[in-house]
Amino acid sequence: MFSGASNLAEGVDKAFVFIFAIAFVFIVGITAFMIWTVIKYNRKKGKPARQFSGSVKLEIIWTVIPTILVLLMFYFGWVGFAPMRQVPEDAMAVKAIGRMWEWEFDYGDGKVSKELVVPINKPVRLDLVSVDVNHSLFIPAFRVKEDVIPGYDNFLWFTAIYKGEYEILCTEYCGLLHSGMVSKARVVDEAEFNDWLANLEATGDIPDPEGLVLLRNTGCLACHSMDGSKLVGPSFMEISSERIIVENGTEKTISVDKEYLEKSIIDPNSQLVKGYSRGLMQSYEKTVDKEDIDKMVQYLLELAKEN
Repeated sequence: MFSGASNLAEGVDKAFVFIFAIAFVFIVGITAFMIWTVIKYNRKKGKPARQFSGSVKLEIIWTVIPTILVLLMFYFGWVGFAPMRQVPEDAMAVKAIGRMWEWEFDYGDGKVSKELVVPINKPVRLDLVSVDVNHSLFIPAFRVKEDVIPGYDNFLWFTAIYKGEYEILCTEYCGLLHSGMVSKARVVDEAEFNDWLANLEATGDIPDPEGLVLLRNTGCLACHSMDGSKLVGPSFMEISSERIIVENGTEKTISVDKEYLEKSIIDPNSQLVKGYSRGLMQSYEKTVDKEDIDKMVQYLLELAKEN
């Protein structure tokens, strides 16, 4: 009975069928009742008109029955809608970007595609971004549709259950070529998807490594340059496998490893790089959590290998 191509389709279709069935029964019943009333109570000569008063029984019936029907429609609608906001933790994240008048799908690391390619039976979360005006991403076969609004964080998710190609539309009028803002979703085997993604050329913006972002956000780059120029502290460009430091008044050459870098962040004045002053850098132990320190250290270790 239900032929949708995603895990969410059955709930949406059940709600649609239930509401459609109620509407059909009502329109047929009301039309038949009107026809019967017109025929039975049409004006006839010699038959005086009669006045009818209210009926409590009838009023209760037409209040209770519609209330029950509305509650049932709400129930089926909620059963279909609730899973749409419950994204599995292992869902693959893809950024869906809407602009006049095209869709783009960003898989990270600069890999951007004009079509949405996803593996079968794998939860996929689309983070919806508009760079200009209001759009709305609609994949009819998956029964998913959400607004894509500038400055508003929104998402949708699905698990594709049949391989094939499916239309992607924009259902929010967005200007002259709104009707041409179409793309396609392609559902393939996981092995085929992995091969496609590995061979997808990085043509978009390649994001900075997370460790570099943390160094920037914590203010490290205000004192340590990335281009070799001398600031308050030594440049990160100068990080190599070995370094001359001053510890307890004694110069020594040490290896730049994880332990040294962690200590430089937590206790920066214990092992000073030769030529730099004590007391200018404060400990980050209480301002940056351990996980973020590990990411910063990992980035600096990669930088040391390059240098």
